[in-house]
Amino acid sequence: MNQNVLEQKKKVVSEIKEKLERAQSVVLVDYRGLTVENVTELRNKYREAGVEYKVYKNTLMRFAFNELGMKDFDEQLNGPSGIAMCYDDVVATAKITNEFAKTNDKLKIKAGLAEGKVLDVEGVKALANVPSREVLLGQLAGVLQANIKNLAYMLSQVSEKNGGEVVEEAQTSDEN
Repeated sequence: MNQNVLEQKKKVVSEIKEKLERAQSVVLVDYRGLTVENVTELRNKYREAGVEYKVYKNTLMRFAFNELGMKDFDEQLNGPSGIAMCYDDVVATAKITNEFAKTNDKLKIKAGLAEGKVLDVEGVKALANVPSREVLLGQLAGVLQANIKNLAYMLSQVSEKNGGEVVEEAQTSDEN
């Protein structure tokens, strides 16, 4: 093998490895049978969500996964493989891939990775059903706001109920 080709391959393996280390989530797919239009549509959906989608040679991906101690992907790296990676949202990659696969039966989810944990197909689908970070934060804010309103209401009710007695006691102690 030519030394230049070998160096280029090592560089690509290093690039894949670095991306895998930074990624919050990864989904490995088989895109066999998708049209160019389908792949373009999928890439656009990924891009809008900040997800990077690449197609590398399986051998190079296998080296990168193995260097990171993730040998679980060896059997998944057969046939055409695309890899989607998101660096700031754990759910986005799985959600977009799963939604796209529902309407395009040619796209097959092979495996995934979320915060360093290997996921099988069912794990990727389960992750896809988790609300996004923004939705979860919104739900949390709603719950906290409702609890604060309830607390304020209860305190005002206690204050109104005991208000007269507190004033009377204060007046009585002033008179003494």
